Amino acid sequence: MKKIIKSCEFNIDTACVEVKLTDGSMVSIDCDAVEDEYARNMYEVSELDYLIYNEPLSYVKLLLSGRIQAYLRNNTDYTPLSDMR
Repeated sequence: MKKIIKSCEFNIDTACVEVKLTDGSMVSIDCDAVEDEYARNMYEVSELDYLIYNEPLSYVKLLLSGRIQAYLRNNTDYTPLSDMR
């Protein structure tokens, strides 16, 4: 049986996105751990934070699909200072 996301919401007290599935189960995603794993700079952290607060469903779908690294690479503009000289 395929589990479908019923709802998701960011819980600021736990820093987790809480996902409720249609089968009644619940998953809690530790956002700090996700940032530690995927974000390489402050711009990517900022992009993840935007998703967490404004589009938690998109955040969960990107994470579960395994496309979060590609999303960050394509949606953040970061040029190290050493490359600007």
